[in-house]
Amino acid sequence: MKTPGHYSTTRRRLLAAGAGLAAGAALLPRSASAAEFSYKLATGQDPTHPVNVRAKEAVDRILEATKGRVEINLFPANQLGSDTDLLSQVRSGGVEFFNLATSVLATLVPVVGIVNTGFAFPDYDTVWKAMDGDLGTYIRAQIGKAGILSVSRSWDNGFRQVTASSKPIKGPDDLKGFKIRVPPAPMLTSLFKALEASPTPINFNELYSALQTKVVEGQENPLAIIATARLYEVQKYCSMTGHVWDGYLILGNRRAWERLPEDLRTIVSREFDKSALDERADIAKLSVSLRTDLSAKGVAFNDVDRKAFRAALSKTTFYKDWKSKYGDDAWGRLEAAAGKLS
Repeated sequence: MKTPGHYSTTRRRLLAAGAGLAAGAALLPRSASAAEFSYKLATGQDPTHPVNVRAKEAVDRILEATKGRVEINLFPANQLGSDTDLLSQVRSGGVEFFNLATSVLATLVPVVGIVNTGFAFPDYDTVWKAMDGDLGTYIRAQIGKAGILSVSRSWDNGFRQVTASSKPIKGPDDLKGFKIRVPPAPMLTSLFKALEASPTPINFNELYSALQTKVVEGQENPLAIIATARLYEVQKYCSMTGHVWDGYLILGNRRAWERLPEDLRTIVSREFDKSALDERADIAKLSVSLRTDLSAKGVAFNDVDRKAFRAALSKTTFYKDWKSKYGDDAWGRLEAAAGKLS
């Protein structure tokens, strides 16, 4: 298990990967003030992760642009609860804003998981064509029907890669029987079951100890998460599978959002949008630089033939089953951006 000292050390460290990000110490919540609207923004990521650095910049700009009327305090690293806890809190109003991965939001709004379809997106150009276009608009509308809302354009979690402690994953056959942690996300569980692995849903705040105690052999996450959560301490191999692209969405409690006058809502969305674009650029850079950084920390990388994994997936009912679940309308919007899936 991680010790309190371990957590303290983690919080003080910066990503040494050339992204020019600010220190996590600046992320501590402000003291109470006379702001007309004082809201909370919760995230699950380490303070040094680009999500929190750019979110901190956004809330600072919001405070300034609203002349102190809207103060949003940032609570990183699951300080206010696990991802599943926080999803309940943003629905009830316990927190007003919450940054959540699309893969986990799918437990509440199933169609959101369509963006995590295995091997659907080959690159970022395809991702942003979908998320800033018709598919993104459709997803935001479906989120709105669940009693919460998405208050900005999509942020970037990144392409997810498989890590392991026991062996490198070089091809689909290496996944057979492999006990891998996945988030509580139906799409990722389904993907790895189809590839004959043994997926185990575990909340992110329990991931490090699960790997350390060998509850699972491996996990899958973008490189920025592997770095900031220090998973390289308990994982030896990283296979560049890029099996799923995962996004982040800034979710808002509907009642708290509607309490804001329209001009203030416009400012909040504008500044979160700006930080979304900045955070996307950070993750794109880190996807390259962190491979070097993590290699220096002892992680052995291997590139894989993604087509071989997709071919293995195509031999199962994976794509057919998810198309049936999401319906022709949603699936058609995905394929319009990503191309035909089979």
